[in-house]
Amino acid sequence: MTTTIIIILCTLLLIAYVFDLTSAKTRIPSVILLLMLGWGVKQLTGVFHITVPDLAPLLPLFGTVGLILIVLEGSLELELNRTKAPVIKKSSLAALLPMLALAFLLAYAFQYFQPGLSFRDALTNAVPFCVISSAIAIPSVKHLSPANKEFIIYESSLSDIFGVIFFNFIALTELNQSHTIAESGLQLLIMIAVSFIATIILAFLLGKIDHHIKFVPIILLLLLIYAIAKLYHLPALIFILIFGLFLGNLDELKKYKWINRVKPAGLNEEVHKFKELVIEATFLIRTVFFILFGYLIEASEILNTATLAWAAGIVAFILIIRAIQFKISRIPLFPLLFIAPRGLITILLFLSIVPAQHIPLVNKSLVLQVILLSAVIMMIGIMTSKKEEVITEEEISKTNESVAIK
Repeated sequence: MTTTIIIILCTLLLIAYVFDLTSAKTRIPSVILLLMLGWGVKQLTGVFHITVPDLAPLLPLFGTVGLILIVLEGSLELELNRTKAPVIKKSSLAALLPMLALAFLLAYAFQYFQPGLSFRDALTNAVPFCVISSAIAIPSVKHLSPANKEFIIYESSLSDIFGVIFFNFIALTELNQSHTIAESGLQLLIMIAVSFIATIILAFLLGKIDHHIKFVPIILLLLLIYAIAKLYHLPALIFILIFGLFLGNLDELKKYKWINRVKPAGLNEEVHKFKELVIEATFLIRTVFFILFGYLIEASEILNTATLAWAAGIVAFILIIRAIQFKISRIPLFPLLFIAPRGLITILLFLSIVPAQHIPLVNKSLVLQVILLSAVIMMIGIMTSKKEEVITEEEISKTNESVAIK
């Protein structure tokens, strides 16, 4: 039995690796293929009458770890300098303003169609649909132009952070665990302070540990700090973002005297190795999550006509509000307009809604349909984008070589 499980897992992961390799040429996001793979495995277990234990409790676990690693991987690739100020400003507005607009619009819609529903409950159920999934967006744009890729990394990572902070404020206020905007602001400041202190300590350890096992303890400490922060309802993703930005921008920080204490020159080599490990781990956890999510999909949930109109309406409003924001900020619409998938973070926030705050309209079918529709639209947007928008790693390498020769 154990041997069979190993064979199945290895086969699925290798198939997922092939999906990742071919996504640049097919322009089909690997996430969609992973969902189809998981769903196909579910059908095969039914055909061959294979008994599989309930895997649903594993979804939040892999989802949380995957979210941490994906934001970490994305932040390690970002550059922080004055030239990046415009893209950071635009991506921040693109992450925040459409999320707030859509959240309040959906909340009023939920209230209208379900009389007697409190506005806080309506808003709590609306927020999960308003957050861009970095778990889907970041891997899907790795073959786009560097400028578009950078924008999506910033936007989706910030959307996750803003969404979690907003959701916690709304949900916890309803549960009388937090009462004011001032308290939420204080929590944010505390998390930023803790993040800077923890980041310096972890960076110091990364440079000082000379044991042959050094990166796994760092990742475990990241997960531990994140989990502890979540226990106190702090915006823990900020810590992951700050840590990744710090390690990824050591050269930019050399002008500050205090940075010399972590010896950035020697630390750069360790950061490169650490980044490679994070990329590998992210691929593994993300793959398992989406195959598992695909496995748990029921055909009846996808084809639920009672929620299909709502799902289509939500996705339509996502695109309309996003287009308005892009026009105001003078951001090119194509292909960025379509890259606003819902996914991992939507699932995690939906699962975080306590039973007392659940409303009948917002169910698993609606969540699933919005995720799939937004992912399909993203796929169509990427596939129909201009060819020059897509740039492969080989082309980047050739460009760098030609520049070096000159």
